[in-house]
Formats: sequence, C-alpha cells, structure tokens
Amino acid sequence: MKRLKILNIVGARPQIIKASAISRAIAGEFADDFAEVVVHTGQHYDRELSDVFFDELEIRRPDHNLQVGSGRHGRQTGMIMERIEDVILDEKPDCVVIYGDTNSTLAAALAASKQHFPVVHIEAGMRSFNKTMPEEINRIMADHASTLLIAPTNAAFKNLMAEGFRPENVAPYSINNPRVFLTGDIMYDNSLFYADLAERKKQDFLTGLGVADREFVLVTIHRDSNTDDPVRLSSIFSTIRELSDANSMPMIMPLHPRTMIALRNRVPELYAAISVHPSLIVIPPVSFLEMILLEKRARLIITDSGGVQKESHFFSRPCIVLRKETEWVELVRNGTVRLADADPARMKEAWNYFIENGNTLQYPAFYGDGKAAITILKEILAVFRS
Repeated sequence: MKRLKILNIVGARPQIIKASAISRAIAGEFADDFAEVVVHTGQHYDRELSDVFFDELEIRRPDHNLQVGSGRHGRQTGMIMERIEDVILDEKPDCVVIYGDTNSTLAAALAASKQHFPVVHIEAGMRSFNKTMPEEINRIMADHASTLLIAPTNAAFKNLMAEGFRPENVAPYSINNPRVFLTGDIMYDNSLFYADLAERKKQDFLTGLGVADREFVLVTIHRDSNTDDPVRLSSIFSTIRELSDANSMPMIMPLHPRTMIALRNRVPELYAAISVHPSLIVIPPVSFLEMILLEKRARLIITDSGGVQKESHFFSRPCIVLRKETEWVELVRNGTVRLADADPARMKEAWNYFIENGNTLQYPAFYGDGKAAITILKEILAVFRS
C-alpha cells in the first residue's frame, strides 16, 4: 500500500522537539505507512540549532530550511506563507502537520488550506482567552483552517466544542467537515524519552552548578509582557531576590538574552544586585536536556513559559506562573500551578503554599499515557488513507 506523505512543519526550537515524537514513531512502528518530509521555516534563528542540537536530541534534520528569520509578525508570517506554499506545491503531501501557535503554525495552515491540502493541527483547542496575545490569534485561526484537530487535553477538546466543532462528524473529513480527536500530549512522550536521555548525557550538569537535588528553585523569564515592562520586570525580580534572601534557597536562572538586556537597560540597579547575589545563580540559556534535568530536580519552578509550566507537571513539581492567565487551566484547577502575575503578594503566597505543602500535591495523568504520537499517527492513517 502507498505510504502517506506528511509535511511536518516546525519553526521554533520547541516545535522541533514536539515534532521529534512524531518522527521517532514514524521511523519505528510506522516506517511502512508514512513518508515524512520535515520543513523548518527558520522562524527563530538559533545558533544552538546546529548539528550538535540534532545529534544530542537524536532528532532528524529538516529536509527543507526556508531561512525566514525573525521580523515583525506580518512580514514574517507573509514570508513563511510564500516560501512554504512553494514547498507544498512541489511535495504534494497527503496532509500538512502543524504544532501549537507560532507564526509558522498560522502561515502553514493558511498556505496549505488555500491550496486545498488538508491540515493536521497538533495541540488544537488550546486557549488562554486573551486575544491580545499573538499566539491566541494564531491557534484559533489554525484550528479553523484544519481538517484534523488533535486536542491534547479534555479542556482543549471542550474549547473546540464550544467553538462549534462537532465530534459526531463522520468521514469523509474536510476543512468543512473536520475531525476532532482527543489523544494526550506529545510533549509528555518527549519528556519521558528525554528525561532518560538527560540523565545519561548530562549527569554532571547540576554538580557543576553547585546545587543539590530538590534544594534549588528554577526560574525562567522570557515573555515580552514581562521583559518589556519595567514595572513588571522590577516587581518580579525584586520579589525573587526577597524570596531567596528570606528562605536561603538557591535559584537557578537560565536567562533569555531578551531578559538580560531588559534587566541591564531598564532596571540597572536591580541587575547589578542580582549579578552579585550569592543565591541567585544567573547562567546563559541551557540546552533542552539541561532544562529537562533542572525541571526534574528542582524543588519548585517559577516561570512565564507555557511549555515549562506543563513540564513541571510531567515531573511532579509545583509551579508559580508569572502571567495573568494560562492555557493549561487544568493545572491551576488541580492546585499544582498558581497564577501570580507580577504581583509580589501573590508570588509570596504561592511560594509559601508550595514550600509547605509540596509533598502532599497530586499530579493526575492529564496528558495521556506517553504514547500520544502513536495514537496521532493511527488517527492520521484512519482519516487520510483511502
């Protein structure tokens, strides 16, 4: 039987990692069923996206690199659409697979659907309900341009129902008659795979930082709503410094370049104080395996990252989220994630709660059984193999 050709679209490092779960499953159990073509839009230029990155994470290299680079939203999205349309028309895939909510996600969804190639959206139905976030616009538009919508959680599935998607639809499926399916989260697949890899390849990393297992806090801040606002930036890092002082707890802070520049330029006195603080360990951005190890071994995580807050659940770690809202609402309802925004009082309250109650928290299996990629590929076969 003819193999289905899928165009696997990635644009940022997290998407490359997400797509690797699909690639591993195709290379293994589904080698006779799929012909995979990986397209990297180049949305995020990152020197770490080198041979070392792909080799360390055991990820296959892209077949096409569109080298779009960074830029304003409209310009970047338009350039990706233009270049990815050429690839789609040349490759003529049976379906185009997209992930999450980046400009690459939106551009690929629009380019494919306008040329009548069906789109598979992995991580469909995620909603923050804040349309001032570009990611929220991207994910909503991508969902409504898709033929197969893969929801990673019950909450995401319910969001799609609320927007008019119908699980009772029957084949043949199309953009006008889409299939909605609940699978679990492929990043849980990846976290299990890469946690083992991290333990084998990065076992000396924490020793080099001088911290002990479960005796430090991981802090990641990169979102522009925090870094570009001097008031929020000062509030967050001043509170982090206070918490460290009051609790004698080392904090490992792999800071994004945007965050470092913002601290240095917008709050220079605070930046100077943090730089010499004995318990605030500022380090350059770390590799994905190193981040996995930090998440797995931390006592508590403080972040504004969507991915990191979800990974905190994978590794049974409480998490303080420095945002007003989150797409992962089930974690807030479960009590293992607390939204603190940039409010010092809420940050301290969440800290005290997790330090006192961290050992009693429960981490239900919201994200499946670690085999989402296999389930997704079986569903793609069922929908598109005629």
